[in-house]
Amino acid sequence: MFAIKAEVSNPRARTFEFRAQKTMYGGKHIATGDTIFIFASENEGGPGLIARGVVTSATAIAKKRGLARQTPRVSITVRRTALAKRRLGRSELKPFSDWDDGQPETELNFKFYRQATNKIAGISAEVAAMLRSYF
Repeated sequence: MFAIKAEVSNPRARTFEFRAQKTMYGGKHIATGDTIFIFASENEGGPGLIARGVVTSATAIAKKRGLARQTPRVSITVRRTALAKRRLGRSELKPFSDWDDGQPETELNFKFYRQATNKIAGISAEVAAMLRSYF
């Protein structure tokens, strides 16, 4: 399972295209058919969790020559399967900052909000189960 935090221009779109997104925490392993939870980045005015979808295409971006250290990037297309019914964003996750407490909210806060960058991240089964309750 995966989650993405990115700029989303139309939160109610049926299809989302995310080009050359950074990947962290196993996000580079995303593939066609994977379920993904979409967070509209608050850095670009989004509300946080907006949708769940299925990846319809995933293409790794080749690394640039001459750069020693690069974050893997992937372009994906996602077909929306559900819209979030409750809010879940930075303000709801901020209290979960004890990185060793094992709570799914803490995992999301750590992966998405400890560093403000937009990214695709792998998530645990516990986080996926918690996120499903928002739909």
